[in-house]
Amino acid sequence: MVLAGLLAGCGTSGGSGSDGGTITAYVYGDDAVKVQQAAVTKFNKTSKVKVKLVSVPGTDYVNKLRSAMGSPSAPDVFFNWGGGSIKPYVDAKQLVDLTSTVKNDATLKDGFLPSIMTAGSLDGKIYGVPMRGMQPVMLFYNKTLFAENKLEAPKTWEDLQNAITTFKAKGITPFALGGADKWPELMWMEYLLDRIGGPEVFQKIQNGDTSGWGDPAVLKAAQTVKELVDQGAFGKNFNSVDYGNGGAPTLLNKGKAAMHLMGSWEYSTQLGKAPEFAKKDLGWTAFPTVAGGVGDPADVVGNPTNYWSINARTKHKDAAIAFLKTMASQEYAKALVDNGDIPTTSNAASMLSTSPNPQFANDQYSLVQKAPSFTLSWDQALESQYATPLLTELSKLFAGKSTPEQFVAAMKAVK
Repeated sequence: MVLAGLLAGCGTSGGSGSDGGTITAYVYGDDAVKVQQAAVTKFNKTSKVKVKLVSVPGTDYVNKLRSAMGSPSAPDVFFNWGGGSIKPYVDAKQLVDLTSTVKNDATLKDGFLPSIMTAGSLDGKIYGVPMRGMQPVMLFYNKTLFAENKLEAPKTWEDLQNAITTFKAKGITPFALGGADKWPELMWMEYLLDRIGGPEVFQKIQNGDTSGWGDPAVLKAAQTVKELVDQGAFGKNFNSVDYGNGGAPTLLNKGKAAMHLMGSWEYSTQLGKAPEFAKKDLGWTAFPTVAGGVGDPADVVGNPTNYWSINARTKHKDAAIAFLKTMASQEYAKALVDNGDIPTTSNAASMLSTSPNPQFANDQYSLVQKAPSFTLSWDQALESQYATPLLTELSKLFAGKSTPEQFVAAMKAVK
């Protein structure tokens, strides 16, 4: 019934708009929605076909989108992560193939970084247009707490262990973790596997070879997670802390936790929830090196960006494409920069000096530009039949309800 209410008046039927109808666009509900809403408002001033933005709460987004896409009231345009997140819709022929459109349209062809466009593709075909900023996962920290304890941002695993010991002794949780949402836990496994075994291990899994879960690096990464949990690195109640409702970010900005491994959107989240903290006390660094690992310490994991895709059943394909083209505009890119995000447009570098924090903008941009490998978040890179049990099994590992060996065995058994 909740979903029915959400979908009321939405969908590909076009509606009875006074001029040319309505396009419904589903977007992931978070602090960045205001940027998309501003773009919609501007587009609607000149377009006969109007865009209606529907903000779906983050924790509900994937399931509600899946349900909606199977209904008569499916959205015309929707937010996604590319990769495995859209494969079921591509397989079901529910998406518009934008390959020729991008190739023949200068705005779309030249407006975005080629690597970002490629990241949103499947089998060499383009199904999405970038609509948000780069989103590498970074290690954020409370600069005041580090200064008070005479610590530097951790660059090595030894540095990280020293910080854990120091903060625990002061009664401060070393790392905020929104364990209630499950996906924040995944960032630890992603980076640990990359640093220990290199990006090739997960690439094998992503390519459909589930035996890749049996790689020794996966077990080592899972064992390292268990060690962190047993050390108390995430505190005692992380399983009841959320991210979507601000629980984990608040622990960091209130000084109750010293660090937070999170996507780069953490900056804009903090800017919205605790602006003074974001401007004065929020620090960031790359994930530390892991001794003995073979992964390049410059590798990055996370989401290259997010994309708008178009439902093949829309009655307003041309208007939908026109809306997507506005994502390449300088005005839209500037709005992302002002929100603390780094656009994926070709002209992004020239705008970073106007960001709320130019240093953060340039550091993030540099991190992505120099990364030998940018691994897409596992729950987006894998189809839901693999991603869902992955999150479940990982949550059990973090909660101490399974062992590293049981985690590996469970993932190898997923078919």
